Amino acid sequence: MNDVIISGDASAKVRLIQPIDARDSAMIGDEFKMIRQLSGREDILLCAFPAESWNDCLSPWPAAAVFGRDGFGGKGKETLDLVTGTLIPRLDAEYGIGAVYMIGGYSLAGLFALWASYQTDLFAGVAAVSPSVWYPGWTEFSFAHNTLAKRVYLSLGDKEEKTKNAVMARVGDAVRKQYRVLSSMSGVESVLEWNEGNHFRDPALRTAKGFAWLLKEK
Repeated sequence: MNDVIISGDASAKVRLIQPIDARDSAMIGDEFKMIRQLSGREDILLCAFPAESWNDCLSPWPAAAVFGRDGFGGKGKETLDLVTGTLIPRLDAEYGIGAVYMIGGYSLAGLFALWASYQTDLFAGVAAVSPSVWYPGWTEFSFAHNTLAKRVYLSLGDKEEKTKNAVMARVGDAVRKQYRVLSSMSGVESVLEWNEGNHFRDPALRTAKGFAWLLKEK
């Protein structure tokens, strides 16, 4: 947690947590500007941290590779423990206690954020942007457990389910099922937004839209 990128108002009462790929560090500044513009709010703090091993650190449980050679190590709990046991206490110590925390991410980080909301009630809102809900076993997990967040934003590109990869092509059905199960939960406000394009189009803008929805609904 030494490479955390912090943007925004030190006195903000809403803090956004976002796992990112190290290669995405350069676009966090632009994403933060878009979050403020889309939400109309200045009182936010964005805390982005690079995931050292994307497939391992952000996966909720081990799974075989679905593309390429790299499988998934299932070390999401270790990453979440660092967020809740190291990052958040650090932010509380540096900027004060009493802030509302929200978590979000793109792709596998979106799945991690969603899964994290089933593990702890620390996050009032979740922005699961183009989340990897095709992940083996995820749909079954989501039907068997309840999120502890109050608001959940889901989004997907309208071409993402048209991939030739048979596992990843399930993402459309999976995100629709995820939205239905969230909509059935008492006390949970959720939305499913469709964006134009495939998985790789406008990740910073899409993530900003997710966080902005959480902030505007607050």
